[in-house]
Amino acid sequence: MADEGEMTFWEHLDVLRGVLFKIAAVIIILGIAAFCVMPWLFDHVVTAPCRPDFPFYRLLDFITDASFFGLDTATPFDINLVAIELTSQFYIHLSASCWTAFVVGFPIILYLLWSFVSPGLYEREKRGFRRSFLFGNVMFFIGVAVGYFVVFPLALRFLATYSLSDRITPMISLDSYMDNFFILILLMGVVFELPLLAWILGKAGLLTRSFFSRYRRHAIVVLLATAGFITPTGDPFTLFAVFIPIYALWELSGRLVPKSDNT
Repeated sequence: MADEGEMTFWEHLDVLRGVLFKIAAVIIILGIAAFCVMPWLFDHVVTAPCRPDFPFYRLLDFITDASFFGLDTATPFDINLVAIELTSQFYIHLSASCWTAFVVGFPIILYLLWSFVSPGLYEREKRGFRRSFLFGNVMFFIGVAVGYFVVFPLALRFLATYSLSDRITPMISLDSYMDNFFILILLMGVVFELPLLAWILGKAGLLTRSFFSRYRRHAIVVLLATAGFITPTGDPFTLFAVFIPIYALWELSGRLVPKSDNT
Protein backbone atom coordinates (compact mmCIF):
# COMPACT_ATOMS: atom_id res chain seq x y z
CA MET A 1 0.00 0.00 0.00
CA ALA A 2 1.24 3.49 -0.87
CA ASP A 3 2.37 5.91 1.82
CA GLU A 4 -0.60 7.85 3.23
CA GLY A 5 1.31 11.13 2.73
CA GLU A 6 1.53 10.48 -1.04
CA MET A 7 -2.16 9.72 -1.54
CA THR A 8 -4.07 11.92 -3.94
CA PHE A 9 -7.24 13.80 -3.06
CA TRP A 10 -9.42 11.17 -4.71
CA GLU A 11 -7.62 8.38 -2.84
CA HIS A 12 -8.25 10.20 0.45
CA LEU A 13 -11.88 10.63 -0.57
CA ASP A 14 -12.13 6.92 -1.30
CA VAL A 15 -10.71 6.08 2.15
CA LEU A 16 -13.17 8.50 3.77
CA ARG A 17 -16.02 6.89 1.85
CA GLY A 18 -14.97 3.52 3.24
CA VAL A 19 -14.89 4.89 6.80
CA LEU A 20 -18.33 6.45 6.44
CA PHE A 21 -19.65 3.16 5.05
CA LYS A 22 -18.30 1.31 8.08
CA ILE A 23 -19.87 3.88 10.43
CA ALA A 24 -23.22 3.50 8.67
CA ALA A 25 -22.92 -0.29 8.89
CA VAL A 26 -22.19 -0.09 12.64
CA ILE A 27 -25.22 2.17 13.23
CA ILE A 28 -27.48 -0.07 11.13
CA ILE A 29 -26.36 -3.30 12.83
CA LEU A 30 -26.61 -1.83 16.33
CA GLY A 31 -29.92 -0.18 15.40
CA ILE A 32 -31.41 -3.49 14.27
CA ALA A 33 -30.20 -5.17 17.47
CA ALA A 34 -31.62 -2.31 19.56
CA PHE A 35 -34.93 -2.50 17.68
CA CYS A 36 -35.25 -6.20 18.55
CA VAL A 37 -34.60 -5.69 22.28
CA MET A 38 -36.28 -2.27 22.59
CA PRO A 39 -39.50 -3.60 24.23
CA TRP A 40 -37.37 -5.03 27.05
CA LEU A 41 -35.18 -1.92 27.24
CA PHE A 42 -38.28 0.26 27.34
CA ASP A 43 -39.79 -1.66 30.26
CA HIS A 44 -36.60 -2.09 32.30
CA VAL A 45 -34.42 0.92 31.39
CA VAL A 46 -36.17 3.77 29.57
CA THR A 47 -39.31 3.88 31.72
CA ALA A 48 -37.63 2.70 34.95
CA PRO A 49 -37.65 6.29 36.37
CA CYS A 50 -41.47 6.19 36.13
CA ARG A 51 -41.64 3.67 38.96
CA PRO A 52 -41.22 4.41 42.69
CA ASP A 53 -38.63 1.63 43.12
CA PHE A 54 -36.05 3.37 40.91
CA PRO A 55 -32.68 3.17 42.74
CA PHE A 56 -32.20 6.93 43.12
CA TYR A 57 -35.68 7.41 44.61
CA ARG A 58 -35.00 4.69 47.17
CA LEU A 59 -31.66 6.31 47.98
CA LEU A 60 -33.34 9.66 48.55
CA ASP A 61 -35.92 8.11 50.84
CA PHE A 62 -33.17 6.34 52.74
CA ILE A 63 -30.80 9.26 53.34
CA THR A 64 -33.21 12.15 53.82
CA ASP A 65 -36.74 13.44 53.85
CA ALA A 66 -37.05 14.06 50.12
CA SER A 67 -40.30 16.00 50.53
CA PHE A 68 -38.27 18.76 52.20
CA PHE A 69 -36.57 19.35 48.85
CA GLY A 70 -39.77 19.49 46.83
CA LEU A 71 -40.08 15.79 46.04
CA ASP A 72 -43.43 14.48 47.18
CA THR A 73 -42.63 11.01 48.51
CA ALA A 74 -45.94 10.67 50.32
CA THR A 75 -47.96 10.70 47.10
CA PRO A 76 -47.93 7.37 45.20
CA PHE A 77 -45.60 7.78 42.25
CA ASP A 78 -46.27 5.58 39.25
CA ILE A 79 -46.44 7.22 35.84
CA ASN A 80 -48.40 5.71 32.98
CA LEU A 81 -47.43 7.19 29.65
CA VAL A 82 -50.08 8.00 27.05
CA ALA A 83 -49.59 7.60 23.28
CA ILE A 84 -51.66 10.41 21.76
CA GLU A 85 -50.70 10.10 18.10
CA LEU A 86 -51.49 6.93 16.14
CA THR A 87 -47.89 6.53 14.98
CA SER A 88 -46.23 7.55 18.28
CA GLN A 89 -45.27 4.09 19.49
CA PHE A 90 -43.80 2.97 16.16
CA TYR A 91 -41.94 6.26 15.69
CA ILE A 92 -40.54 6.13 19.24
CA HIS A 93 -39.51 2.51 18.68
CA LEU A 94 -37.49 3.55 15.64
CA SER A 95 -36.00 6.74 17.08
CA ALA A 96 -35.09 5.11 20.40
CA SER A 97 -33.34 2.31 18.52
CA CYS A 98 -31.31 4.86 16.52
CA TRP A 99 -30.34 6.83 19.64
CA THR A 100 -29.36 3.64 21.44
CA ALA A 101 -27.25 2.54 18.47
CA PHE A 102 -25.49 5.92 18.43
CA VAL A 103 -24.74 5.94 22.16
CA VAL A 104 -23.55 2.32 22.28
CA GLY A 105 -21.56 2.70 19.05
CA PHE A 106 -20.04 6.07 20.01
CA PRO A 107 -16.58 4.62 20.84
CA ILE A 108 -16.56 2.59 17.62
CA ILE A 109 -17.50 5.66 15.57
CA LEU A 110 -14.68 7.68 17.13
CA TYR A 111 -12.22 4.83 16.52
CA LEU A 112 -13.17 4.65 12.84
CA LEU A 113 -12.79 8.41 12.46
CA TRP A 114 -9.46 8.15 14.27
CA SER A 115 -8.30 5.48 11.81
CA PHE A 116 -8.87 7.97 8.99
CA VAL A 117 -7.15 10.93 10.66
CA SER A 118 -4.22 9.21 12.41
CA PRO A 119 -2.03 8.46 9.35
CA GLY A 120 -1.56 12.20 8.81
CA LEU A 121 -0.38 12.88 12.37
CA TYR A 122 3.04 12.75 13.99
CA GLU A 123 3.65 10.14 16.69
CA ARG A 124 3.52 12.78 19.45
CA GLU A 125 0.19 14.05 18.13
CA LYS A 126 -1.14 10.49 17.96
CA ARG A 127 -0.38 9.92 21.64
CA GLY A 128 -2.19 13.12 22.58
CA PHE A 129 -5.24 12.28 20.50
CA ARG A 130 -5.39 8.72 21.85
CA ARG A 131 -5.55 10.05 25.41
CA SER A 132 -8.13 12.69 24.49
CA PHE A 133 -10.38 10.19 22.68
CA LEU A 134 -10.22 7.75 25.59
CA PHE A 135 -10.86 10.50 28.15
CA GLY A 136 -13.69 11.96 26.05
CA ASN A 137 -15.41 8.58 25.79
CA VAL A 138 -15.17 7.92 29.53
CA MET A 139 -16.47 11.39 30.44
CA PHE A 140 -19.34 11.14 27.92
CA PHE A 141 -20.61 7.89 29.44
CA ILE A 142 -20.18 9.22 32.99
CA GLY A 143 -22.28 12.22 31.99
CA VAL A 144 -24.93 9.97 30.44
CA ALA A 145 -25.01 7.92 33.65
CA VAL A 146 -25.40 11.04 35.82
CA GLY A 147 -28.19 12.25 33.53
CA TYR A 148 -30.01 8.91 33.68
CA PHE A 149 -29.62 8.10 37.38
CA VAL A 150 -29.79 11.59 38.89
CA VAL A 151 -30.84 14.53 36.71
CA PHE A 152 -33.73 13.05 34.73
CA PRO A 153 -35.33 11.18 37.68
CA LEU A 154 -35.21 14.31 39.84
CA ALA A 155 -36.78 16.47 37.15
CA LEU A 156 -39.37 13.81 36.26
CA ARG A 157 -40.51 13.14 39.81
CA PHE A 158 -40.78 16.79 40.74
CA LEU A 159 -42.67 17.81 37.61
CA ALA A 160 -44.89 14.71 37.61
CA THR A 161 -45.99 15.24 41.22
CA TYR A 162 -46.32 19.03 40.96
CA SER A 163 -49.94 20.10 41.21
CA LEU A 164 -51.34 23.50 40.28
CA SER A 165 -54.92 22.47 41.09
CA ASP A 166 -56.73 19.32 42.22
CA ARG A 167 -59.01 19.74 39.22
CA ILE A 168 -56.12 18.99 36.86
CA THR A 169 -55.37 15.35 36.06
CA PRO A 170 -51.79 14.97 34.78
CA MET A 171 -51.36 12.91 31.61
CA ILE A 172 -47.80 12.57 30.32
CA SER A 173 -47.51 11.80 26.63
CA LEU A 174 -45.00 9.29 25.32
CA ASP A 175 -43.48 11.89 22.97
CA SER A 176 -43.02 14.45 25.77
CA TYR A 177 -41.39 11.87 28.04
CA MET A 178 -38.96 10.65 25.37
CA ASP A 179 -38.01 14.17 24.26
CA ASN A 180 -37.05 15.14 27.81
CA PHE A 181 -35.40 11.77 28.40
CA PHE A 182 -33.05 12.07 25.42
CA ILE A 183 -32.39 15.81 25.79
CA LEU A 184 -31.45 15.73 29.49
CA ILE A 185 -29.34 12.58 29.31
CA LEU A 186 -27.44 13.50 26.14
CA LEU A 187 -27.05 17.09 27.34
CA MET A 188 -25.33 15.82 30.47
CA GLY A 189 -23.09 13.65 28.29
CA VAL A 190 -22.07 16.74 26.32
CA VAL A 191 -21.61 18.85 29.48
CA PHE A 192 -19.17 16.26 30.84
CA GLU A 193 -16.92 16.91 27.84
CA LEU A 194 -16.02 20.30 29.37
CA PRO A 195 -12.67 19.07 30.79
CA LEU A 196 -11.66 17.68 27.40
CA LEU A 197 -12.56 20.96 25.70
CA ALA A 198 -10.55 22.88 28.29
CA TRP A 199 -7.55 20.60 27.77
CA ILE A 200 -7.68 21.06 23.99
CA LEU A 201 -7.99 24.85 24.29
CA GLY A 202 -5.13 24.85 26.80
CA LYS A 203 -2.91 22.86 24.44
CA ALA A 204 -3.76 25.35 21.69
CA GLY A 205 -2.73 28.25 23.95
CA LEU A 206 -6.25 29.72 24.00
CA LEU A 207 -6.90 28.99 27.68
CA THR A 208 -4.73 29.30 30.79
CA ARG A 209 -5.04 27.87 34.28
CA SER A 210 -5.18 31.36 35.78
CA PHE A 211 -8.46 31.92 33.92
CA PHE A 212 -10.21 29.41 36.18
CA SER A 213 -9.04 31.00 39.42
CA ARG A 214 -9.65 34.56 38.20
CA TYR A 215 -13.24 33.90 37.09
CA ARG A 216 -14.26 31.27 39.67
CA ARG A 217 -16.93 33.49 41.27
CA HIS A 218 -18.36 34.40 37.87
CA ALA A 219 -18.36 30.72 36.92
CA ILE A 220 -20.36 29.79 40.03
CA VAL A 221 -23.13 32.20 39.01
CA VAL A 222 -23.13 30.99 35.39
CA LEU A 223 -23.08 27.32 36.41
CA LEU A 224 -25.95 27.85 38.84
CA ALA A 225 -27.94 29.41 36.00
CA THR A 226 -26.97 26.49 33.75
CA ALA A 227 -28.07 23.98 36.38
CA GLY A 228 -31.36 25.85 36.72
CA PHE A 229 -31.84 25.69 32.94
CA ILE A 230 -31.10 21.97 32.78
CA THR A 231 -33.51 21.15 35.62
CA PRO A 232 -36.09 23.96 35.90
CA THR A 233 -37.82 22.37 38.91
CA GLY A 234 -37.36 25.23 41.38
CA ASP A 235 -36.32 23.09 44.38
CA PRO A 236 -32.85 23.57 45.90
CA PHE A 237 -31.95 19.87 46.09
CA THR A 238 -32.41 19.28 42.35
CA LEU A 239 -30.53 22.49 41.58
CA PHE A 240 -27.51 21.52 43.66
CA ALA A 241 -27.64 17.88 42.56
CA VAL A 242 -26.92 19.17 39.06
CA PHE A 243 -24.70 22.10 40.06
CA ILE A 244 -22.22 20.08 42.14
CA PRO A 245 -21.05 17.71 39.34
CA ILE A 246 -20.94 20.61 36.86
CA TYR A 247 -18.84 22.69 39.25
CA ALA A 248 -16.58 19.67 39.83
CA LEU A 249 -16.10 19.56 36.05
CA TRP A 250 -15.09 23.23 36.12
CA GLU A 251 -12.43 22.56 38.76
CA LEU A 252 -11.22 19.45 36.93
CA SER A 253 -10.97 21.49 33.73
CA GLY A 254 -8.75 23.99 35.52
CA ARG A 255 -6.45 21.20 36.69
CA LEU A 256 -6.13 19.75 33.19
CA VAL A 257 -5.13 23.01 31.51
CA PRO A 258 -1.31 23.19 31.33
CA LYS A 259 0.40 25.89 33.37
CA SER A 260 1.67 28.83 31.36
CA ASP A 261 5.19 30.13 31.78
CA ASN A 262 4.02 33.24 33.68
CA THR A 263 1.51 31.41 35.92
